[in-house]
Amino acid sequence: MTLTATLVIRRGAPDAAPRDVTWEVPFEPGQSVLDALRWIRSHRDPTLAIRYACTNANACKECMVRIGGKTVYACTARLHEGTTRIEPLPNKSLVRDLVTEIAPPDERLKD
Repeated sequence: MTLTATLVIRRGAPDAAPRDVTWEVPFEPGQSVLDALRWIRSHRDPTLAIRYACTNANACKECMVRIGGKTVYACTARLHEGTTRIEPLPNKSLVRDLVTEIAPPDERLKD
């Protein structure tokens, strides 16, 4: 029997209304939320915008998102059977989907 988890992901862009998209993903105990997000990009929707630089348990801090109302690292947050709601960081400028502007203003590239 294949276990599944449901991800409800808040998607959008700065110039568009946000929308929730739901995906069923294969689930294995111990799997991270980042694993599930990467599975969606590989198998269901390559346009899902996520940010990560490694999968080394909190080494890069690029994969911060809101899960169930708490700010967490997707690489260390464990996926559970059932439904998980994932949103971009609040109080940060939205780039697209789960990607927000996390670099301090003085470290950003200028146009």
